[in-house]
Amino acid sequence: MRTVTQWDTQREIIVLVPLRGLREAKQRLREALVPDVDDLVRRLARGVITAAAPRRCVVVTEDPETADFAHDLGAQVLISPVASLNGAVQWAYAELERLAEHVVIAHGDLLEPSGVHEMGRFHGVTLVADHHGEGTTVLALPTGTAFRFAYGARSLRRHRDEARRLGLPCRVILGSTLSRDVDVAADLDPDGT
Repeated sequence: MRTVTQWDTQREIIVLVPLRGLREAKQRLREALVPDVDDLVRRLARGVITAAAPRRCVVVTEDPETADFAHDLGAQVLISPVASLNGAVQWAYAELERLAEHVVIAHGDLLEPSGVHEMGRFHGVTLVADHHGEGTTVLALPTGTAFRFAYGARSLRRHRDEARRLGLPCRVILGSTLSRDVDVAADLDPDGT
């Protein structure tokens, strides 16, 4: 498996996709007895990883099976020493500093990830709001900042506040196709709110 230690030192924009263990992901969907959750999780993650092209895609996970899945799709893998989303992203962001000038963090549960590779070099923080206007589905920022990631309920506000704390310009994108993530069964309806 190709790891980040084997990369060259060309600094670039990297798309970082945090993925939990595929078999443990989407517990709310499993509890709602949504059929074929394992297939759905893999399909969504595959879509995000492939949509990152032509950018380099790095998956951060603590799970070896998920690492193999991502590697088979052409992503490079960081094995996180922490299992929490915020901890894994924080650790991976620091690891990528020597390789990237900009990191685009895109969650592996986007319904329509096309365009994630177009997240550009805005000199500050770009936040894509989820379809409820409260969460963060995509976050792009330059490397080398002391940004503290705060995913979870109402993360959009917390991430905006964090950019302000650091004095970084911040733009929020609303109503993007990248806003649609899948957390509950109702999210599977692309016309739902």
